[in-house]
Amino acid sequence: MKLLVTGGAGYIGSVVALQLVEADHEVIVLDNLSKGHEAAVPEGVKLVRADLLDAGRLTEILADGYDGVLHFAALSLVGESVEQPGRYYRANLTGTLNLLEAMQSAEVPRLVFSSTAAVYGEPEETPIPEMAPTCPTSPYGGSKLAADHLIGFFARAHGLRATSLRYFNVAGASSSLGEDHEPETHLIPLVLGAALGERENVKIFGTDYPTPDGTPVRDYIHVEDLSRAHLLALDAADEANSGEHHVYNLGNGAGFSVREVIEEARRVTGCPIEAVEAPRRAGDPPTLVASSARIQDELGWVPEKPSLEAMISDAWDWMQRHPRGYEES
Repeated sequence: MKLLVTGGAGYIGSVVALQLVEADHEVIVLDNLSKGHEAAVPEGVKLVRADLLDAGRLTEILADGYDGVLHFAALSLVGESVEQPGRYYRANLTGTLNLLEAMQSAEVPRLVFSSTAAVYGEPEETPIPEMAPTCPTSPYGGSKLAADHLIGFFARAHGLRATSLRYFNVAGASSSLGEDHEPETHLIPLVLGAALGERENVKIFGTDYPTPDGTPVRDYIHVEDLSRAHLLALDAADEANSGEHHVYNLGNGAGFSVREVIEEARRVTGCPIEAVEAPRRAGDPPTLVASSARIQDELGWVPEKPSLEAMISDAWDWMQRHPRGYEES
């Protein structure tokens, strides 16, 4: 298939683009490079530099003819979204609307959307099933939920075969592709950055939660496992699913606490990694773990690297080989 990957110069999008190439698909990456890295675009993949807010340009690009789109391009910093809600809804919702309209005009039949479990807010039950109430607590989660709804309406109105994948914390690395964000807000690269000497310590925000060790528990999924789920969703989007919008959660089903992440990073790296206790952050739930039962039952997805050791080891190997991220690539 000929496929467009929006945000394909980013962490997750680049790994998906690589797996698509390895599966013999023709891949074109669309990215404005505001957050992504040109060096992360897999070898042999064409990069089209464009912005989802440029509706006219999107229509031109999609007019070349595509069999499907995998949509990762978005703003994703929760704290920043609280400060700039308009910017987040413009990028994540209006950008998705422009993409959907360009796809409709070009009669592109398939869409796999990178959604987020942030749409659930502070859930009443864990692991979180897809039928759990959606009540996002940030503009980021709100904008992604609005995009989910919009995709569902487009699917029903225009026969689109669409899938939204909702996931929490993605970790690890794949071959030459790894996690390089500015600013970095994810726990595992922050902890490994302390091991590399990039920062003096790592902060533990809250140690009095109702969890086994008092620190928040979060779901983590290896980026390679996550990527494979996108390919399975793409393959499942056949003509029998025209007009349908499927939603799947993705996670390992068993969360890890902040202390567990730090301890495992110490073991993998052999570095002491100083941890500093700090007050809770407002809005941080004690436990967030997703149920992946539906995608396992319906698409046969099974995580091949569910262990914290595998995720941290792969991320550590990549960071050691790329101490300055993609800057030196």
